[in-house]
Amino acid sequence: MAFLHTLPSTLFLFFFISFSTINAQPSPSYYPSKIFKPLAFHYGFQNLWGAQHQHVHHGQVSIWLDRNSGSGFKSTRPFRNGYFGASIKLQPGYTAGVITAFYLSNNQAHPGFHDEVDIEFLGTTPGNPYTLQTNVYVRGSGDGRVIGREMKFHLWFDPTSAFHHYAIIWNPDEIIFLVDDVPIRRYQKKSAATFPIRPMWVYGSIWDASSWATDDGRYPADYRYEPFIARYTNFIIHGCSAYASLRCRPVRSSIYGSGLGPNQNLAMRWAQRNFLVYDYCKDFKRDHSLTPECNWP
Repeated sequence: MAFLHTLPSTLFLFFFISFSTINAQPSPSYYPSKIFKPLAFHYGFQNLWGAQHQHVHHGQVSIWLDRNSGSGFKSTRPFRNGYFGASIKLQPGYTAGVITAFYLSNNQAHPGFHDEVDIEFLGTTPGNPYTLQTNVYVRGSGDGRVIGREMKFHLWFDPTSAFHHYAIIWNPDEIIFLVDDVPIRRYQKKSAATFPIRPMWVYGSIWDASSWATDDGRYPADYRYEPFIARYTNFIIHGCSAYASLRCRPVRSSIYGSGLGPNQNLAMRWAQRNFLVYDYCKDFKRDHSLTPECNWP
């Protein structure tokens, strides 16, 4: 009888501990966001479009989307590798159809045939989580030959309640996506044909992607809830610009140099086991002859 009496509280404790363990962010033991110094927005970036929808104040940049326009900014220099990060706070409430992005691209230099490395937040409806989409494009654009390499995640925190740091490490051999220094994805160079090698600029933007952003376009942007605001701060750019000497060394992705350390690998497996919601390599409806890296070890 005593066992039966204590069973409910024991089960509650078990589920509470299990839930807490799942949602407890592991330590990667390597914190590049703490190593590199932030730079002022005006030092490293410039407005790209929608200047009237952009506001800079005390190191924080707000950009917003309404029925008239979105907004975007761009780094003043292109880079051939580096660490690129920003702390971002997203809009709460109804944000379906809205994309908030932080990414690398050379679209303006190579229109129709560009490279791109994306961190994109796909807007949502109240009560449902944001989706963080990571993507890699290699020499392709809106010409019918787009080959996306999407991996999508939900987050282990509310990205609308506080700033969190999102970053890309791009080295000659790999691309690593990080959330608060936790690696969530490692995209390795398997061949020159599947890896971006040309210089790219750093961008941030907010825009209307009603046709696909939320549940494949089922929920479009609703401008009764405008403006949709994205806030950025703690910008970090540390790497080799396109104009740097060839002696410029790529940023380390771990304490070992390239690759991930043991704790980083454990943290990445935790993130993918608990929060990964889509992996292009595991989508059997896709033609993987176009993404040969999915078939390589």
